[in-house]
Amino acid sequence: MQLAVIGCGAWGKNLVRCFAQLGCLGAVVDRQSATVETLLHQYGSRALSFEQVLAEPSIQAVAISTQPSTHYDLAKRALLAGKHLFVEKPLALELKHAEELTDLARRMDRRLMVGHILQYHPAFSRLQSLVASGAVGRILRLHANRMNLGAIRSEEDVLWCLGPHDLSMILTLVRAEPSEVYCIGGYHLRKTIADAVTVHLVFPAGEQAQINLSWLHPVKEHRLTVIGSEAMMVLDDGAPWERKLLLYPHIVNVAGRTTTTIRAEPITVAIEQDEPLKLECQHFVDCIAHGRDPITNGDEGLRVTRVLAEASMRMSPIHGCPASPVRTKAVHPAPKARRQYARRDSL
Repeated sequence: MQLAVIGCGAWGKNLVRCFAQLGCLGAVVDRQSATVETLLHQYGSRALSFEQVLAEPSIQAVAISTQPSTHYDLAKRALLAGKHLFVEKPLALELKHAEELTDLARRMDRRLMVGHILQYHPAFSRLQSLVASGAVGRILRLHANRMNLGAIRSEEDVLWCLGPHDLSMILTLVRAEPSEVYCIGGYHLRKTIADAVTVHLVFPAGEQAQINLSWLHPVKEHRLTVIGSEAMMVLDDGAPWERKLLLYPHIVNVAGRTTTTIRAEPITVAIEQDEPLKLECQHFVDCIAHGRDPITNGDEGLRVTRVLAEASMRMSPIHGCPASPVRTKAVHPAPKARRQYARRDSL
């Protein structure tokens, strides 16, 4: 199987490296000739235009890592040309476009995979299996912090830039879509792009989740906490590998007006060390080879996009800039009508 990587910037070059290591890099596409020359020198392959890729029968798939505003158009053209498709998050900046791409991939019988990389992180895979086995009891609440200093985008806000990672994990763990969505956005640098966002989700069975996202944070923090009725777990992607996943067997007993808290030492959960991106790329190749749907297929990407759109539509702004922000579809993409989540399908 031969694949072309479309967009070889800061993240795209990592896709080039991984697909080259897997032996399936068929072409690279980028407007920066110097970038292309460097990658060809490192990994071989060939330089093509996007149009040449679409017309090349030896290339069966494309991986798109361009500006989010281009995802829909490039992805649609690739699917119509009969290519299997990997799209970095977000799948699209408008819900109707994500729905159209998912439906098109199904009709064309092409594999569509969204780059929700943390689904392929060995620590999250282990966390997911432990939660499913009942290790934490019933999920009560989830906390996600994804904060750093930059990289500050110019066309999508921090919700659409960072939010897909944590929403993908949370929806997978809870196995439902939220019945209520609340969102607060801070506009400190630009009047039209939120650079700090807090999202609160309430699920049909009573679980709650809070997601804190920011480009204005002095230190890098990527942490997911699962609070259960029997135990708690923390996935800290900034911690050393041997301490990325910890289980806290704390106990909280409530009897009438009396509450008793019993603290326990954290238990280190052993996980096999591997690179999430390489595992993600391998999964895409395997799904094409065996005709299977990816874990993060179009339907999974669509669920995440629905929550992003709902959060955008319900975002209450807090203005750090002196003038009121001007809302635009590119900054806060959302469906034309409010979605009330009448459907409660499990994942």
